[in-house]
Amino acid sequence: MKTQLYSFWRSSAAFRVRIALNLKGLNYEVIPIHIVKSGGAQTAGEFANKNPNRLVPLYTDGPHTIHQSLAIIEYLEEIQSSPPLLPQTAIDRAWVRSVAMDIAMEIHPLNNLRVMRYLMKTLGVSAEAKDAWSHHWMVLGLESLEKQLSGDTRVGRFAYGDQPGLIDICLVPQIFNALSAKIDMTSYPTLMKIFHQCMKLPAFIDASWEKQIDAEGLNPLSPPQE
Repeated sequence: MKTQLYSFWRSSAAFRVRIALNLKGLNYEVIPIHIVKSGGAQTAGEFANKNPNRLVPLYTDGPHTIHQSLAIIEYLEEIQSSPPLLPQTAIDRAWVRSVAMDIAMEIHPLNNLRVMRYLMKTLGVSAEAKDAWSHHWMVLGLESLEKQLSGDTRVGRFAYGDQPGLIDICLVPQIFNALSAKIDMTSYPTLMKIFHQCMKLPAFIDASWEKQIDAEGLNPLSPPQE
């Protein structure tokens, strides 16, 4: 039986899970949840009952549901160990998780759609100030990632060695966001080398914005429309 992934084509968190599912070769059905139009389909009705935090992604496996992208990915790693997304040693697993969390917990939440919406619609922040906020936190995070990965001997063709794993799964959606925000990526050669290596693989290509059944026909690097 197919598992189900409640997803939005532009969601970075859902993007991560799509990549992981594809890398694992797992069969799944995407259930689109439009998080922008009419205040967001995630905020009410059946989906809000399934996932009270009202965010995508949500993954269902039979009667079980899991939210939070990293928890879903760890679950996939536990139920199907091949190909591995985490290293064999405890110290390397900790390092990989720490870098992945730098993206998923330090950069992404500050640029999340609901944060942007709150800044503008509740606090009355201008579009220019909102963009400055987003740019500041994204650049700060990218600078840290570049410094970490450019100086670590564990980096190979991918962020850890020569096979894609958890860091790459988190990094690629973040770079999609940075390119969409028109951030100059020339200062991050290590990140872009890894990104381009990832984007040669079907698992990443098929998970990308423009390949989703709910993609809206826009340039994949253009901003979402209200």
